[in-house]
Amino acid sequence: MYMERVRIFDTTLRDGEQSPGVSLNAMEKLQIARQLQKLGVDVIEAGFPITSPGDKEAVSLIAREVKGVVVAALARASALDIETAWEAIKEAESPRIHTFIATSDIHLKYKLKMDRETVIERAVAAVKLAKKFTADVEFSAEDASRSDLDFLCRVVEAAVKAGATTINIPDTVGYAEPEEFGEFIRKILEKVPVMDRAVLSVHCHDDLGLAVANSLAAIKNGARQVECTINGIGERAGNCSLEEIVMALYTRKDVLPFYTGIKTEEIYRTSKLVSNLTGMPVQPNKAIVGKNAFSHESGIHQDGVLKERTTYEIMNPRLVGIPESRLVLGKHSGRHALKERLLELGYELTEEQLNEAFVKFKALADKKKEVTDQDLEAMMEEEIRKVPETYSLEYFHISTGSTIIPTATVGLLKEGEKLEEAATGDGPVDAIYKAINKITGLAPVLEQYSINAVTSGEDALGEVVVKLKNGFGKIVTGRGVSTDILEASAKAYLNGINKLLFDYQMKGEKQ
Repeated sequence: MYMERVRIFDTTLRDGEQSPGVSLNAMEKLQIARQLQKLGVDVIEAGFPITSPGDKEAVSLIAREVKGVVVAALARASALDIETAWEAIKEAESPRIHTFIATSDIHLKYKLKMDRETVIERAVAAVKLAKKFTADVEFSAEDASRSDLDFLCRVVEAAVKAGATTINIPDTVGYAEPEEFGEFIRKILEKVPVMDRAVLSVHCHDDLGLAVANSLAAIKNGARQVECTINGIGERAGNCSLEEIVMALYTRKDVLPFYTGIKTEEIYRTSKLVSNLTGMPVQPNKAIVGKNAFSHESGIHQDGVLKERTTYEIMNPRLVGIPESRLVLGKHSGRHALKERLLELGYELTEEQLNEAFVKFKALADKKKEVTDQDLEAMMEEEIRKVPETYSLEYFHISTGSTIIPTATVGLLKEGEKLEEAATGDGPVDAIYKAINKITGLAPVLEQYSINAVTSGEDALGEVVVKLKNGFGKIVTGRGVSTDILEASAKAYLNGINKLLFDYQMKGEKQ
């Protein structure tokens, strides 16, 4: 069977970061970009450089450091946006400028306040300017799915003639329906005679839960690039989910004769990384990467899977990198055994990193009877997300009860100096956080606090995720894991505090 290639354009670091409450710093973005390259995406949309100096810095860092993949930067159809985008990506091995302007009448009337001819002029000027910087230029017609088809085709033709090598047709508000959207794509390819000069791309939002279905319909009708995000995160209800579109193409080759360059075994690890860094948990019933995606509770299902896995599983979980949960190590295990197991889980460590991991592993093994793959993953996810620690947790003591005002005494280390404070609060966690605030002199707003069990059992690892906002409106995600939920809470809050301090240092802002 003849198979055609579909390019995967990942916009987790741009559209995905626009999810409410998500804010990634430059180093976190770089970690995700490196994993996306390892995953095998064709294009990484690293950000929208004009929006802030921090975003421009992150895009530049990715452009310099991540090779073997196209690095794109988003820009409105304006000279300043395009020039700023180029400044950010000019050191990339394969740079792409992605410029856009809206084409629907509702956007023209209420947002742009332009007539149709002006929109065409702006689109052409933007593509021509971007073309002066790089041969790889993508043009997007924002809100394309609600645009007049004939006008949209005029814009697309003008953009291709101006030099656009990729034309993106977004369903910006998730309004389309699969059959309708597929036909829409087919008509664009028919009506625009110069489309053989460019790749047709689609970017579908999930407001009606149809982003993946619409993207598949578009592929069937000629689209050869899909814009998507890890875990489907993004504006409002999110975007087309990378893992779902990729595995749909992989699993249903019988009706979808297409392939991608994605290394499917990296999907689960990428999903976990994005979830942890953004602080957005993956829903248990999420397709492909959810906790329940390969779980079977029904007796009939269990019986079927035990006899023949394919009775109720259309994919092998190992195909997407989901390891079998099993006991791998204990407190008597050595450094070599730990190294080998971490390698199996995908963590390649330097000798120094292995030594640090081994110390943490031994401490964990003393607290737990069984150390599972999930425990090791949680330990490593916490370790690789660390920022330089201005403050580290030395100890804490809690006094609380039904008739006692919760009181916390907290000891932190700063450059080897022990700092101690006590505080009362509405509960033990609140008391801990107030004591930390006293020591650090910071009092960020606690926007979100959540607890998740990483593993099961009485000695399960607990994960606490917090979102903290400083006086400048900057939001960071802090994360901590421990068998003691109060310790995990303290570590998560300190992780967030250290990120805020690191951000101050990077920007030279006063505390």
